[in-house]
Amino acid sequence: MMDAPLLPLFILLTSLLASPILFALPERAAGLRTSINLSMAALKVALVGWLSLKVAQGVIYDLRFEMLPGLEFKLQADPLAILFIALSAVLWLITTVYSVGYLEHGPHRARFFGFFSLCVAATVGIAMSGNLFTFLLFYELLTLATYPLVIHRGDAAALRAGRIYLIYTLAGGLVLLLGTLGLWVLAGTTDFTPGGVLADVAAETPLAAQLLFIVLIGALGVKAALFPFHAWLPIAMVAPAPVSALLHAVAVVKAGAFGIMRVVYEVFGIETAQELGLTAPLAVLAGITIIYGSLKAITQDDIKKRLAYSTVSQVSYITLGVALASPIAAVGALAHLIHQGLMKITMFMAAGNLAEGLGAKRVSQMDSVGRIMPGTMLAFTLAALAMIGLPPLAGFVSKWYLAQGGLDAGQDWVIALLLGSSLLNAIYFLPMLHRAWFRDAASDKAGAPGRPRIGWMLAAPPVTTAVLVLVAGGLANAPFSPLEWTRFIVAIEYQE
Repeated sequence: MMDAPLLPLFILLTSLLASPILFALPERAAGLRTSINLSMAALKVALVGWLSLKVAQGVIYDLRFEMLPGLEFKLQADPLAILFIALSAVLWLITTVYSVGYLEHGPHRARFFGFFSLCVAATVGIAMSGNLFTFLLFYELLTLATYPLVIHRGDAAALRAGRIYLIYTLAGGLVLLLGTLGLWVLAGTTDFTPGGVLADVAAETPLAAQLLFIVLIGALGVKAALFPFHAWLPIAMVAPAPVSALLHAVAVVKAGAFGIMRVVYEVFGIETAQELGLTAPLAVLAGITIIYGSLKAITQDDIKKRLAYSTVSQVSYITLGVALASPIAAVGALAHLIHQGLMKITMFMAAGNLAEGLGAKRVSQMDSVGRIMPGTMLAFTLAALAMIGLPPLAGFVSKWYLAQGGLDAGQDWVIALLLGSSLLNAIYFLPMLHRAWFRDAASDKAGAPGRPRIGWMLAAPPVTTAVLVLVAGGLANAPFSPLEWTRFIVAIEYQE
């Protein structure tokens, strides 16, 4: 059933059109800026909810126009797009509240929120891209929109981090451009199609298809922080806490992981990728990244860098689930796209609160912070335990399906990988929780008297997302859960 394409377009425009307005507002117009930010974010959530209902009913949204002969700009709203759009919309609203509180007395708020809104527009565009060409356009827009956020503070460390970020992501974008051209030449189309578009090419020229896969995964692996293309991510942690949350939970790394899903499922097709012998090496690369990220996280005293290396590890669960070529593992991968976003945004907002409220930026400064900021640390604790995989939290659900998928695919080593990863998660998260709740702070540490306390706009968002972590795990089998929607997607992608 076909419907007019205006609804997806409106969803894109809620943040795209808000951006120039936010840029134009004077710094002193804080109330108006906040109203625009929150109203547009709330409107996007409402529109995405309506779009989800329509797509669940079988409505097809397709907007396209030809830019060059045979090359179209194409937007579509399919179930996989809805998954990513829903994550972006809900977390944009929550992060907007947090950002308003975080930057209440900071400089350059008009610039920040203008690029923040543009970043979300790029993310939504990535989600709704109907072909690799359109995906590339929004993918590069995301790079350009996030750079000013990374360097927001303007000091030497921020500018250095921004340069490194641009080097990595622009290089990845250039390689993705080459891959897009290669796909167009080989297949005559860049469309995302369930089952893929390269079956004939793979049968006739398998080497060309294999090289194209390496190019595309290498390009997308930069933003997905696959080893060895991950180095930009910990360095970018000099950015403000809302930006870190955005990078890790909603936008950049998720754009890379989402792109890998599109390439494997809808450019190559899972059967073609398997026949070409491409899924097994990708699964091994994801496994290496999972362990490497966790080992690096253990050695970090800086809280945000520890969380950054944790992201390197955790996002690769998504790639692992895709590469296992099992419908059960695919459910785990898709669910983890949502679950990891909820868990990690909670932790970064909590880390921002510790830094703003108590001056605690290092693990060694976390003694007794749980007693001083119990709401923030309770949220952090729930997210950390979920990351470790404690039932019935969201992280457990993802790992359970990935483990079952490993067995289904005949890859028993995945069980050992997930158990080892959970153990490493515990090694770097539990000491943080022990310090926060059970160790007394020295008088000159984080709990020193006279420190400022945080307002509700900083306190409420991590608590809200922590509740979502609990709900996503405890009610995983409910009809409205992310897990149920992922099963819907997998049935399409595996043509069951």
